[in-house]
Amino acid sequence: MVVTEYLERNARLYPDETALVELNPDDKETRRLTWKEYGLIQPTRHMPYRREITWSVFDEKANRFANMLIGRGIRKGDKVAILMYNCLEWLPIYFGVLKTGAIAVPFNFRYDADEILYCAELAEVDMIVFGPAFIGRIESIAEKLCEGRLLIYVGDGCPDYAESYRELVADCSSHSPGIELTEEDYGAIYFSSGTTGFPKAILHKHRSLTQAAEMEQKHHETSREDNFLCIPPLYHTGAKFHWMGSLVAGSKAVLLKGTKPETILSAISSEHCTIVWLLVPWAQDILDALDRGDIKLEDYELSQWRLMHIGAQPVPPSLIKRWKKYFPEHQYDTNYGLSESTGPGCVHLGMENIHKVGAIGVPGYRWACRIVDEQDNEVKQGEVGELCVKGPGVMTCYYRNEEATKEVLKDGWLYTGDMAMQDEDGFIFLVDRKKDVIVSGGENIYPVQIEDFIRKMDKVKDVAVIGLPDRRLGEKTAAIIEAKDGMELTEEEVAEFCNGLPRYKRPKEIIFTEIPRNATGKIEKPKLRKMYGADRLVEQENKG
Repeated sequence: MVVTEYLERNARLYPDETALVELNPDDKETRRLTWKEYGLIQPTRHMPYRREITWSVFDEKANRFANMLIGRGIRKGDKVAILMYNCLEWLPIYFGVLKTGAIAVPFNFRYDADEILYCAELAEVDMIVFGPAFIGRIESIAEKLCEGRLLIYVGDGCPDYAESYRELVADCSSHSPGIELTEEDYGAIYFSSGTTGFPKAILHKHRSLTQAAEMEQKHHETSREDNFLCIPPLYHTGAKFHWMGSLVAGSKAVLLKGTKPETILSAISSEHCTIVWLLVPWAQDILDALDRGDIKLEDYELSQWRLMHIGAQPVPPSLIKRWKKYFPEHQYDTNYGLSESTGPGCVHLGMENIHKVGAIGVPGYRWACRIVDEQDNEVKQGEVGELCVKGPGVMTCYYRNEEATKEVLKDGWLYTGDMAMQDEDGFIFLVDRKKDVIVSGGENIYPVQIEDFIRKMDKVKDVAVIGLPDRRLGEKTAAIIEAKDGMELTEEEVAEFCNGLPRYKRPKEIIFTEIPRNATGKIEKPKLRKMYGADRLVEQENKG
């Protein structure tokens, strides 16, 4: 069964029930969106802008988009990229792509123009669907993007180099295009990166999408009575496939724009959400606001909230201990995964295992795990090795990158690059990452990109960028800099220079010292992490 069949089933069984709600507490642009075709804005004290669609309208929107794509020449196996912020149009567009048999290619909305072009060419994208926030980036590369590609714009004021989504779908049929799909058909391409920062295109079949959806529903026992609050971006495998538990259950979900503690709690309260997926920084912010007295739980209706789960980065045990003080009745789960395994869940703690907080958990539904040494031999219990996973959600390949595929796929096993150990009860704990990718606030940051940028400073002799433990973000970016002999370099100079980077890539800490390199000239980042990270982690955990 492919995931589009779940949508069609819900439209048939629950046509007039709400499928999706979009809340925009701070986004004034909502006034200019095409909200009238979805439902009336319903002002509330905290949520002034609200849109919703039923399951039948969701399916009709997906069908209209699918039929438009077919009319514009999109065929099975073609690729359609989506570059949009979370909104009520996002998922119907995604499912419309799937219904044609084309491959959905979500783009990270943090990509700059060069990264958009790189990924479009790498994935051999035939069409790009984009929203208002990306007009500038798309315009700067429009001439190159338009070479053999269609550009579809979702919003008001369509630029002249694109076509209007609204006008294109207006007269399209709301009936299914009737394209036959199987779980062996290709369904989606997601992007990931290694330590070099260059994205790899991860190709998945429909069976991966179905596996993720059914696994999420099973892991969190999502029922028709549940209501899932989705805050992270839908381009991310985590957000989309956590939501797909609601798709399988046929239950309501809320897309929230905004991460302030009062915004999150207001959404949970006003929409009666029962399941909430948070990133570590957002959970930390809620707890800090409660500690300061900035928000009070009695001001919100939260009795229906049953499950809080976290993913995308390691979770400090002290955070969950604090959480349980305020929310003693909450179920809790954490999920481990990667885009190559269709997102979170190949390993999960399990709602019944809160006593094992600190572990990433046990193999997920239909998944198997093993921990191996460099000779591919399974290590003994308690010993550290590389975590490998196997299941129906493993990617097909890195698209157009056979060499990289062979490095991580062996006899059906996906080699994650994460170092782990298993305790006497069978629970898996992450120890370290083979890769140097920094996970800060749930976002991947690639050190090489920042190092290359900082090396452009005249006074810099050498630089290494590492992640240091951070109580709120999980990790923060630190630049270890060695100045050229006889030159003085200040934090202020480096910070000012780094303003040329996107905000989320700017180092949060700058340290001046000699950069250690091994005999082959490679920077010894494990040594730097040990020098500047271990003591800080212990100190932060003690404070927690």
